[in-house]
Amino acid sequence: MEERLRFAVLGPVSAWRDSEQIELGPPQQRAVLAVLLLAEGSQVSAGALVDAVWGTEAPASALAILRGYVHGLRKSLEPRGDVATSVIRSTGDGYQLRVSPDDLDLGVFRALLTQAEGARGAEDAQGVVKYLREALGLWRGTALAGVRGEYAQSQRQRLDELRLSAQAAYGKADLDRGNHARAAVELAGLVVEHPLDERFRELLMLALYRSGRQAAALETYREAQTLLADELGVDPGPALQTMYHRVLRADGTLLAPEAPPHPAAAPAPAPAPAPAPASTPVRAASAPPAQLPAGLSVFVGRNTQLAEAAGLPSAGTVVISAIAGMAGVGKTTFAVHWARQVAARFPDGQLYLNLRGFDPAGLPVPPEHALRTLLESLGADPHNLPQDVDALAASYRTRLSGKRVLVLLDNARDAAQVRPLLPGAAGSLVIVTSRDRLTGLIAVDGAHPLNLDVLTVPEARELLVRRLGQQRVTAEPDAVEEIIARCARLPLALAVTAARAATRSAIPLAAIAAELHDTSDGLDAFHGGDTAADIRAVFSWSYHALTPDAARLFRLLALHPGPDITLPAAASLAALTLPHARQVLSELIQAHLVDETAPGRYTSHDLLRTYATELIRSIEPSQQIQAARHRMLDHYLHTAHGAAALTNRARALISLTPPAEGVFIQDFTADAERATAWFKAEEAVLPAVVTQADAHEYDAHTWQLAWAMANHLHWRGLWQEEEAVHRTALRGALRLGDQTAQGYVHRGLGTAMAGLGRFDEARSEAERAIELFTACGDMRACAESCRTLAWIAEQQGDLEDALGAAQRSLELFRACGGRGADDRRSRTAIASALNAVGWNHVLLGQHQQALDSCLQALALCQELGDNTNAALTWDSIGHAQHHLGQYEEAVSSFREALALYQRQGGLPWFTATSLMGLGDTHFSAGRPEAARAAWTEGLVIMERLGHADAEQLRARLRRRRPSWAIRPLCCAGPLPRSVTWLSS
Repeated sequence: MEERLRFAVLGPVSAWRDSEQIELGPPQQRAVLAVLLLAEGSQVSAGALVDAVWGTEAPASALAILRGYVHGLRKSLEPRGDVATSVIRSTGDGYQLRVSPDDLDLGVFRALLTQAEGARGAEDAQGVVKYLREALGLWRGTALAGVRGEYAQSQRQRLDELRLSAQAAYGKADLDRGNHARAAVELAGLVVEHPLDERFRELLMLALYRSGRQAAALETYREAQTLLADELGVDPGPALQTMYHRVLRADGTLLAPEAPPHPAAAPAPAPAPAPAPASTPVRAASAPPAQLPAGLSVFVGRNTQLAEAAGLPSAGTVVISAIAGMAGVGKTTFAVHWARQVAARFPDGQLYLNLRGFDPAGLPVPPEHALRTLLESLGADPHNLPQDVDALAASYRTRLSGKRVLVLLDNARDAAQVRPLLPGAAGSLVIVTSRDRLTGLIAVDGAHPLNLDVLTVPEARELLVRRLGQQRVTAEPDAVEEIIARCARLPLALAVTAARAATRSAIPLAAIAAELHDTSDGLDAFHGGDTAADIRAVFSWSYHALTPDAARLFRLLALHPGPDITLPAAASLAALTLPHARQVLSELIQAHLVDETAPGRYTSHDLLRTYATELIRSIEPSQQIQAARHRMLDHYLHTAHGAAALTNRARALISLTPPAEGVFIQDFTADAERATAWFKAEEAVLPAVVTQADAHEYDAHTWQLAWAMANHLHWRGLWQEEEAVHRTALRGALRLGDQTAQGYVHRGLGTAMAGLGRFDEARSEAERAIELFTACGDMRACAESCRTLAWIAEQQGDLEDALGAAQRSLELFRACGGRGADDRRSRTAIASALNAVGWNHVLLGQHQQALDSCLQALALCQELGDNTNAALTWDSIGHAQHHLGQYEEAVSSFREALALYQRQGGLPWFTATSLMGLGDTHFSAGRPEAARAAWTEGLVIMERLGHADAEQLRARLRRRRPSWAIRPLCCAGPLPRSVTWLSS
């Protein structure tokens, strides 16, 4: 009888041969097995294994050691030594562990969750409880116990989030069965273990209320309210608040539809979940996202593909339908039509994202950008998102776990762009469109391919009937056949032709067919000749029917590098007034040459953009092209400069040359929120604008745009993009030979590298910026660079140099002074520098000097109404007071900081560091439980960010003592002590 191998990762990494447990060797050998198991049958490259086991500390001989570990695992798992049939196979440059989902506890866990979801869909509450109980019973402690390293920690967090979601689902299912008293006991235990997870408190309130304990339910809410207010200065989330108000007014709809048949019956034993790390509660969104574009009212045909799609499973599994086809064949139209047909099956929301995989003027959306967009659509706080793409993907999968969401990913470049965007649990549907066949997604991820071809002749004829009317099409059958042939049954070509014919109702279709014939010369750039469509004829025919202004704007839109363009940018491009530009764009929309994909944002199919590019090269004089491009760059530069002035009021502004005539500059009416929203809306456009400015050697625009964008990119955590933009800007600054420009770019590079944790490089860039600003006599910019250098030196542990640079920064800011409108910026900068000096005194143990400096900073912040720097200064004061033994004053200071952070949207890293200090102060004051609560809350945030300082908090919670003597608190990490230190 063949022996059966079984594996486990939901606890210590283990393996069994039948009932005999297998010795797996040293910890790193177990780590290799863990990585292969978590790949769940997929190949793992040797490089990926090395990274997962050793991280950045891999020895030179790592590959040789890895081969030894694989050999050791083979010997343990296959003692007969038959490599050919070994469970671990060598594949290419890596390894693959052949394991059935039934032989891995994680696979069984997911299968049981799938069964529970199916039971829920069938309204089988008993089945839901049964499957979830079995699933949770598989856990034997902390996932991947005994495996160390960052990879293991990230996977452990992902698995623990799955477990918490299952525990919440189990509690809800138990309530649905009417087991209110039992559920209340179990949920109370979960609340103690996870005091910050509002899901468990909400369910506990419901259980207590259904058990006739309304007062206890309300007290549960008040406990949460007090905990959150005392430790974070925040209120409970919307879902918990809603439950409170419903319980308060004795909402009868909260009661179970049927009372349990035997309330006193002994409950069946439920799993006792093992402790898991605290996790960030998922904030309840006001409503599920509903982002699907509008369906086409004249959609025709595709019956075969729709029937095939209808036959795909839509629940109990993750379905990925890769809809591939040539450009213009109607992939997006089909996907939207299908998605709208099935949207009702996904009550937790429908997400839509254009990945711009084949955008002729821009780059595909990077997975990390896509994940951020999707997470924000699901209600995530953008300031509380991790930076690493794997951590973002884990957070995304966690939010989708236990939900039924439809995700439409349009225009994907390849499988690598899509794979991080796939859910990790059952219940969701993902529809992907692409010109690429996405064979990797099909082979590795189980995608179901749907290939779209051109329309059949009957479908093409029906499309024309829908758009032109039955009578007109029936009257000229030969002309209709000619139009269909000339458009090669391509939906895009037919739609453009029909739009043109609809506006010329008095013209016979025969004349339209003749025009197509007369102007046919093919579109050489169209898909490598894969179609015989006279697509240029179709486009040119519609183009020549435009008014002169509309035709000119259509050509000029080819100059725009972004995925879409706003009305003000289009007006600037063509030097039109806003009303005139709106009228012209409406004409282009009517001709189906442009679409308004969102209010005020316009785009066109990439084939149309290719055609527009051909036109502008052949028609528009080079001087006119240059003037239009200059106006477009002026629009973005001057608008971004105005937005930057509002979003960071401490940074000295750079001087710009006046904009060209005809440029429209957006006015944010002194509203920082509107300025931030503009930056966010243009995130995909601005880097492309910088790239175009560099390509055409608009060197001043290049570096000044980088300066204007820098703060927004940094505070969004887009540090790779920040570095890329500044490297592009450096070329322009060097071509100009402008030392001031070079200084700003080097400082921008320094802040980007600091965000990425490359502090040695960051310090070199900051020092170079100081040299350049000193040489050209720009002392204000030199002061800002000294402030940046102080923080970087602090991260390197060079505290004396850090204090010296901070003091030099303060001296220079005071010497520069300021008048009028610039006075506020100068005084804000002085306050920030005073706090920086004080903080460095804290790190050097000079606590009274620190307190004196920080109190000066605080007075200035309060005078200016600068809450951001006031919060940071309160934190520094709290640290100084702690070391001076002024514990009650320190607690008050930390709480002032936390309250101000909350008023500004949370500022998660800063909140976490203040919670660390608050916990240490509570502990030193003899309040260990209060200390533990603060540290736990801080750990939740640090783990959410994937930050290295999370380990300090874990150590505190293990030892229940602070670590002041080991390492100065808060002196590591990717963010500075002061918001304005990263001004570029």
